[in-house]
Amino acid sequence: MSFAEATSIKQIDPHTYEIDFSSSWVIGTVPHGGYVTACLMTAVRKHFDTTLRKQDQPHTITLHLDFLRRTETGPATIRIQDVKLGRQTSVVHIALSQGSREEVLGYITNSNMRTETGASFPTTWELHPQPPPVPDFSLLEAGKEPHWEERKEWPFPDFRKASSKLRAWFPRKGQASRSCLNIWYCFRDPQSRFTNESLGYCCDAFPQILEPYIVGQDIYSPEFERGRSWPEQKRVIDESGFQPMWYPTVLLNLDIKKALPDEGVQWLFSRVEAKKIKNGRYDLEVLLLDEGGDLVAASHHVVFAVSADRNTAARRKDTKL
Repeated sequence: MSFAEATSIKQIDPHTYEIDFSSSWVIGTVPHGGYVTACLMTAVRKHFDTTLRKQDQPHTITLHLDFLRRTETGPATIRIQDVKLGRQTSVVHIALSQGSREEVLGYITNSNMRTETGASFPTTWELHPQPPPVPDFSLLEAGKEPHWEERKEWPFPDFRKASSKLRAWFPRKGQASRSCLNIWYCFRDPQSRFTNESLGYCCDAFPQILEPYIVGQDIYSPEFERGRSWPEQKRVIDESGFQPMWYPTVLLNLDIKKALPDEGVQWLFSRVEAKKIKNGRYDLEVLLLDEGGDLVAASHHVVFAVSADRNTAARRKDTKL
């Protein structure tokens, strides 16, 4: 299933949309938070292409989502309320529900990035620490790129099905630190490309920062995978005392800096960094860059670290996480 098929939205009326969450894009039994975000962004794009087409504001520029409860695979309803319609930007309120449960709430701001004008100045900002050089993309798939190596399969592939949708390349010499990760990736499906709507998924697709701390080594590195089957890798992980965990997103903010081509792009770079990990809660900053090193989007998350059993447990009547 392509990413476009997995995020296909059906319009029910001018302010109501439906999505069928695919079981292929889950973590455990719960639809991946970035996948859900991309579905919501796709619904908002459809809303501005239809109900609000006169606004001529097809591009999401900012997004804030609160994940109130676990979603589940199957049908979901998305309701959009027009909060503020303006000449430069428009703001909508979005609510996702399944049955009687309201599960995700948020605000999304749209504009037209292709017609924006105004003050523009270069800054001296750059990534610190610096990642390895931009890869020669013609050498990546052949495994001959001198600075980047593909991790063929990420840990816990049966539990984290949504992560298998990407191919990812990591620095051959290792990450700068356990709390600062650099990745180049593309979709595993050769027909899928990264569009602005897919940035919701991209900003939430990364190795789990906590696990190398717990295990004592970088279990996401190509070196850890090299020469080991997944059962052999899992044996090493189990020997460290690691217990399977789930990392549900509490809230997600996304600031999109540029419009990707309508046909999408094949490659994106991701820098993921945590500043403080304490008491089962931590922050994440995710920066997405294109092949030319231009900043595409910046995202900030608040995340819980809980037992994986919380993901698969039966729902309580009070609908807590």
